[in-house]
Amino acid sequence: MKCPFCGNDNTKVIDSRPTDDSSIRRRRQCEVCGKRFTTYEKVETLPLIVIKKDNNREPYDREKIVAGIVRSCHKRPVSISKINSMVDEIENTIFNMGEKEISTNTIGEIVMDKLKDADEVAYVRFASVYREFKDVNTFMDEIKKILK
Repeated sequence: MKCPFCGNDNTKVIDSRPTDDSSIRRRRQCEVCGKRFTTYEKVETLPLIVIKKDNNREPYDREKIVAGIVRSCHKRPVSISKINSMVDEIENTIFNMGEKEISTNTIGEIVMDKLKDADEVAYVRFASVYREFKDVNTFMDEIKKILK
């Protein structure tokens, strides 16, 4: 690792710690100028492609999942930290599948599983958009599933 101060290649790691977002924080010291600096190391993953309902493909975007969950949790007692933790769990599930491509259907089902545990109203809101409820009967069928 090059020193950002003097450009020398000789640096040593003084301290390493895992961070909350699955990266490693390393405190380093240059062996020439003696200055210290911090680097973050993150595992590089292969880009994940999402297959949309119309068979178009686009790169995976975490913010789309966050936005969908935030919309469904609007005015519900679900904190932003809970939402971020849910999205982390969803991402872990998705990336642990080891697939290069994943359908929006699969992602939607994973999101609904997490929402069902977090807040039932948010779950029904998300399901109504995701499953494109056409009438009140399909809406009622989903609510009956929760009540069982």
